[in-house]
Amino acid sequence: MSKRFLIAGNWKMNKNAQETRAFFNQLKNLLTPTIQSELLICPPFTSLETAAHYNQTTQIALGAQNVHPELKGAFTGEISPAFLKGLVSYVIIGHSERRTLFGETSAFINQKLHALLSAELKPILCVGESLQERKQNKAFSVIETELEEGLKGISADQASSLTIAYEPIWAIGTGETATPEIAEAIHAFIRKWLTNRFPQQANSIRLLYGGSLKSSNAQHLLSQPNIDGGLIGGASLEPNSFIEIARIADQIRK
Repeated sequence: MSKRFLIAGNWKMNKNAQETRAFFNQLKNLLTPTIQSELLICPPFTSLETAAHYNQTTQIALGAQNVHPELKGAFTGEISPAFLKGLVSYVIIGHSERRTLFGETSAFINQKLHALLSAELKPILCVGESLQERKQNKAFSVIETELEEGLKGISADQASSLTIAYEPIWAIGTGETATPEIAEAIHAFIRKWLTNRFPQQANSIRLLYGGSLKSSNAQHLLSQPNIDGGLIGGASLEPNSFIEIARIADQIRK
């Protein structure tokens, strides 16, 4: 039986508390008939409490866009796993924007991963290559390194809590999208790597595509054998487009 899709919305630095309330109020009216795929929204930190309040009557999961590995201390502006526990179930780490704009290394991301697992939060680990790396035929080696360094010290039992998101950096926010064939080739590579590392858990770990997924290309991308959902940016900001992707997913894998 096919695993349940995860349709995850990453709002990035969009939507204040008032806009978040309006989003969830509108979204509630779109959830009938029931969506079978698992839905996840990751608002900014300042909108999480509002999202949690207005999301009480739905089955939508909430997530955070980032985390600091320490539980407390002198880390001005950072958010601890302890602050997120009980408020969210998922946390995005290793997003290309964190790596490229804020200089986060795979070693630091690995610290976050261990901190989240210790707090019983589910990490969504992002991996992906730049346009230059793809042109130089380095995509697979880049992703392998990010997996090896990002998942260092993770046990087989812990692996069952993982989600991996492939986000080709050249396709994020550009309107460019990896072809279904390109996306599937990378996802199949990730699945093979996970099978070698975690043979019992690999098939249950969901692999998401995260490069400009929208309703117009969702059918072709989500139909690929190793793509188990999407990490969606711009298309998740409007309830109608977000739900449309979820409905497409439901039609593919029920």
